Amino acid sequence: MKTIKSVYKIGNGPSSSHTVGPFHAATIFGQRYPEADRFRVTLFGSLAYTGEGHGTGKAILSGLPGAEVVFNREEQDLPHPNTMLFEAFKDGQLIGSNRIFSIGGGSIRIEGETSEDEIEVYPQKNFTEILNICKQRSMNLAQFIYRMEDDRLRDYLKTVWEAMKASIQRGLNAEGILPGGLGVARKAKLLYEKRCYNESADVTMNRVIAAYAYAVSEENADENIVVTAPTCGSCGVLPSVLYYMHMDRGFPEEEILDALAVAGIIGNVIRTNASISGAECGCQAEIGSACSMTAAALASLYGLNIDQIEYAAEIAMEHNLGLTCDPVKGLVQIPCIERNAVAAMRAISSVNLSRFLFSTRKISFDEVVATMYRTGRDMDEKYRETSHGGLAQIYYAQ
Repeated sequence: MKTIKSVYKIGNGPSSSHTVGPFHAATIFGQRYPEADRFRVTLFGSLAYTGEGHGTGKAILSGLPGAEVVFNREEQDLPHPNTMLFEAFKDGQLIGSNRIFSIGGGSIRIEGETSEDEIEVYPQKNFTEILNICKQRSMNLAQFIYRMEDDRLRDYLKTVWEAMKASIQRGLNAEGILPGGLGVARKAKLLYEKRCYNESADVTMNRVIAAYAYAVSEENADENIVVTAPTCGSCGVLPSVLYYMHMDRGFPEEEILDALAVAGIIGNVIRTNASISGAECGCQAEIGSACSMTAAALASLYGLNIDQIEYAAEIAMEHNLGLTCDPVKGLVQIPCIERNAVAAMRAISSVNLSRFLFSTRKISFDEVVATMYRTGRDMDEKYRETSHGGLAQIYYAQ
């Protein structure tokens, strides 16, 4: 498996696959051909179908100013749902090209090459192998991760945490209508400030965490800076719960960074053995993965053992199986923003169940990850981020 640093990428929303990855690809390709006087970028698959709503062209032009962006919605036989063809020209002649895939979470793969994101750091292939190593050596998950990664990991996690906090703080203070034409109003500030009369502690916790999740997701929808966790579409789940535990429950930042590391290894296992791309496996790969990561992070923050952490992550994913990706108008707004808040609540419930019932479990985390991947591959293409079915289709039929 690769470094967990590749799970967390800082960049502009609204989609890790559609904006963060394409921007990164455009920047790299432009640096390879500084002598070019013209660039053409052709988008295929999900990038072609929903790229306009996601701002893919804008992201590419940010990394490759002046490029011609073409949306090819006809070609079907693709090696990946998020395929891009970059071409560089000089005096009318093609001087170079690369086919580049946006593989989810802001990561890219250049055809025929090995990127930094693809360098192996962990010899373990799945969670079962990690669990066995930890038990054999009497280590917790955070200790295992720091032993495997380089010395820069903790500093990177601190940078990630600062970006997460900033996205919540900005989102809580922002108001207005999100771009894209759906007329969706920001709600984070309202949720945060609108305390009910005689509100119980549990209601307060749910409302505040939901406000934090909305804050990040609305920043993402507004194309502002967020952290993939593991994607832009699911970027509000993990920060909302960790920010609550830090700001409202007093957990120290050092422990929050350890929880981020644990969440990262869960995301890494999913990405290695399945997918975190909505275009490939539906929203179960995005929100489901974020929910699992958050459940594991919270369980580790509470000091639960590795079996309880695994069970929390497994519950969280199991009850997101089959979740479709059908964004209305191709925008990461409906149902995406609300879905982040609901997933945060589900992660907390998963931890509460795992605390007491872990010894009775029958399904391993690896088994539910394999199930998610098979489910995603069996899912009809129109329910995998193309906006051709489900909620997206029903909305326009009204």
